[in-house]
Amino acid sequence: MMFKGERIYLRKVTEEDGALYSKWVNDLEVMTLTRPHLEPYSEHEAKNFIRHIANDSSAKSFIIECHQTNNPIGITSLIHLDFPNRNAECIIDIGEKHYWSQGYGEEAMCLLLDYAFLEINLHKVYLKVFSYNERAIRLYNKLGFKVEGELQEHLFREGAWHNITMMAVFQDEYNGRIREMK
Repeated sequence: MMFKGERIYLRKVTEEDGALYSKWVNDLEVMTLTRPHLEPYSEHEAKNFIRHIANDSSAKSFIIECHQTNNPIGITSLIHLDFPNRNAECIIDIGEKHYWSQGYGEEAMCLLLDYAFLEINLHKVYLKVFSYNERAIRLYNKLGFKVEGELQEHLFREGAWHNITMMAVFQDEYNGRIREMK
């Protein structure tokens, strides 16, 4: 299974992606933006995690690869897939920092949301974002996500408490945005 965009494509995560994920998950700058716990993963733990998500029926996980180089640059997933209620949580990590702030995350999120709403017919996609991750919040707002709530002072980072913001986008709103953009 592969989804193609202008500059990237998403391919299904495989067990062979464990070493690559280990590199990303142990980069403190990358994980400070997305992981609530910053203790390092051993390569064995990272490989076990990738093995789990590659075979998890309640998740659809994809490696983000750049067309130009065919190099993996990140990972994105729909997790906690709830087909009876047609919703899922989405996550994204651009693990290769030199691809940050260049629109790759936006393109990956659009491909993931297209899959969620147009292929598997979800009603709602939600996410959690740390309140200090302003770049991600701007992206999610641009894609139509709206704040549903805040977990107050839920994360302690660098000597201060931070909120975790809950955001969601709905199928009809997203599909309407796609029609507007065409």
